[in-house]
Amino acid sequence: MTPQVVPTVAAFLASHHPFDQLAPNVLEELSLSLKAREVTAGTMLATPDTPLDHMYVIKSGNIEVRDADKTLLATLGEGDVFGHHTLLSDAPGALWIEAKARSTLLLLQASSFDKLCRDHASFRYHFGARKAVIAGGSTAGRGGAGDAGLQLMHTPIAQIVTREPVTVSSATSIREAAGIMSRERISSLLVVDDGALTGIVTDRDLRSRVIAAGRSMDDTVKTVMSTSPTTIEASDHAYEALLMMARSNYHHLPVLDGSRLVGMITDTDLLQRHSTSPLYLIGEIHRCKDKDALAQASTRLKQLMLTLVEANATSDSVGRVVSSIGEAITGRLLTLAEQRFGPPPVPYAWLTGGSLARFEQTALSDQDNCLLIDDAYDPVAHGNYFKDLSEDVCEGLNRCGYVYCPGEIMAMTDKWRQPLSQWKRYFDTWIDQPEPKALMHACIFFDLRRLHGDVPLFLELQSYVLAKAQTNAIFHAFMAGNALTHQPPIGFFRNFVLVKDGEHDKTLDLKHSGVIPIVDIARVYALAGGIVEVNTRERLEAAEQKGLLSASGASDLRDALEFIGTVRLRHQAGQIRQGTAPDNFVPPSALSHLERKHLKDAFGVVRTMQSFLGQRYQTGHLG
Repeated sequence: MTPQVVPTVAAFLASHHPFDQLAPNVLEELSLSLKAREVTAGTMLATPDTPLDHMYVIKSGNIEVRDADKTLLATLGEGDVFGHHTLLSDAPGALWIEAKARSTLLLLQASSFDKLCRDHASFRYHFGARKAVIAGGSTAGRGGAGDAGLQLMHTPIAQIVTREPVTVSSATSIREAAGIMSRERISSLLVVDDGALTGIVTDRDLRSRVIAAGRSMDDTVKTVMSTSPTTIEASDHAYEALLMMARSNYHHLPVLDGSRLVGMITDTDLLQRHSTSPLYLIGEIHRCKDKDALAQASTRLKQLMLTLVEANATSDSVGRVVSSIGEAITGRLLTLAEQRFGPPPVPYAWLTGGSLARFEQTALSDQDNCLLIDDAYDPVAHGNYFKDLSEDVCEGLNRCGYVYCPGEIMAMTDKWRQPLSQWKRYFDTWIDQPEPKALMHACIFFDLRRLHGDVPLFLELQSYVLAKAQTNAIFHAFMAGNALTHQPPIGFFRNFVLVKDGEHDKTLDLKHSGVIPIVDIARVYALAGGIVEVNTRERLEAAEQKGLLSASGASDLRDALEFIGTVRLRHQAGQIRQGTAPDNFVPPSALSHLERKHLKDAFGVVRTMQSFLGQRYQTGHLG
């Protein structure tokens, strides 16, 4: 490229995001490194067998991107880019990329792309560059050590189990069992009788139930084993094992493939292998001894979310991980509170609502919780215990960054700390005598999930609510009407409808106008269909299976939820990186042409599906 052309290219780049975030001297240097390529209509730029090795910037023309099955993924024009996905993943992009008109393309070498990601936070944020590049290291692929945390999320248990199970029968002597554990250098033995798993013996059992108890080494393992051990499936993911261990304080989990015993997995297998994982924090949380330690551990949440977003984790995956951390913190606070105030005088269940209940939390979240108490509750005898416990936990959550709910929907509020019979009366009123304003505030209680405490107590309330809600057409109509109050921010002519005035003037509210409308739609279908799931994606899938939603409608809503959620998370990640408080308000100018186009498509899907929802339920039709 001749020097005379440089100013023109630099000016072109400066008018398109994210290049507009780069300093003029950087743009000039970048312009010198670019190569221009002219292509005619019909030119195939990439195929699944010949992936790109540059990032391309479209200076003029029209480019189509299709997947391996030649399904159209995107139509790109001036200022758009392509090829960066291959550079980010170090894997062949199985794509067909074709020029549909005469086009001028600017080619950016992989090394230059990596340097821009490494040196400029705004550029790195836009493309979600791989962790190795961000750290200034080599261009290691997705399988590198830097992505260990994400591998934990997607690695099946079967890939971690490395040896055949070591088993004994229940008639084996303790002495012989201890000898086997010593020779095999293992910390546990599986007890199998007649081909079925009947128990587990660990080194801890030998210490506490044999040595400390003065038991004879000639006794059988049946006398000291733990019976009916909790198991996990080989097809489950490693992070599920870690969560199970952390919640229940297990250190060993037998692994089954159906009914066949295939091995054992220990907390050491997971924590040593993946100590850099975001989910390693969950194990640390469950070992915290007080609120100070929990508050300190919780400060790592934002950085962990940033790591996930920069590693291109899906919005759904990030929500589940962040929510699991919130769940772990809440559970640990409740355990510490019970240690402080003593065991509960009657059974209770700590319930959470909102994004935590739905596994959809981000780094920005307040508290939404309540307390469900057994009907044996006596306000005089038991009231102070549950008041003190709930205030202690809510105060601890606030210290850990989960701020007090502005609407006071918390267990520390007397109204939301009630016995089962009163909760049934609450739901009777909301369902049998629906009133729009009351329902708007009560919606959070139709997303409840038990985090701690008595399971049967919660299941009784859940089954009562679902059975009652499923058969009330008037309630469905009111809920549908409430769902339509949150409209996607797009006008009749596909223009964005922005927030007006105030601190967030001229921005898109991607929570209340983006994510929440889809959450509302899924909730209505769940209540009308008697669906137990509370996660929005799972509700949409269940509604499709029950025939309440078409396959295309459910798929479109899931895709819209994922894309809007991803844009929202990337925005919050950028704020965390800059040291500012994350929010949900994104200026359209911060988005690329392609992102704006896809957001409009996503909002259009939501508006269409809201229309279908209104037609179905506001008329009382339940077919």
